[in-house]
Amino acid sequence: MANALVSIQILPKTPNGESVIPYVDRAIEVIAASGVPYLVGPLETTMEGELAELLDVVKRMNEEMIAIGAPSVLSQVKISYNPTNGASMDRLLAKYPRA
Repeated sequence: MANALVSIQILPKTPNGESVIPYVDRAIEVIAASGVPYLVGPLETTMEGELAELLDVVKRMNEEMIAIGAPSVLSQVKISYNPTNGASMDRLLAKYPRA
């Protein structure tokens, strides 16, 4: 059972002021490659899993932004941690209709 939800909005500074979209796409690829369940939203992406693993994914995302040319990165992170009862995107979203 997952014990955490981590939402991240990653905002890389681009070298010449170009669009951040290709960078954000690459950050989401890092999440996808990790194998953790995730949900992309319009302003942030939420991951579900073990807290330590999710924080490692956040670290890898930031490192990848630098590796592909961003001189710096700002990441806004939200964490819901519940080691007793677990954390679930499905449970939190169950009462809302899917678009």
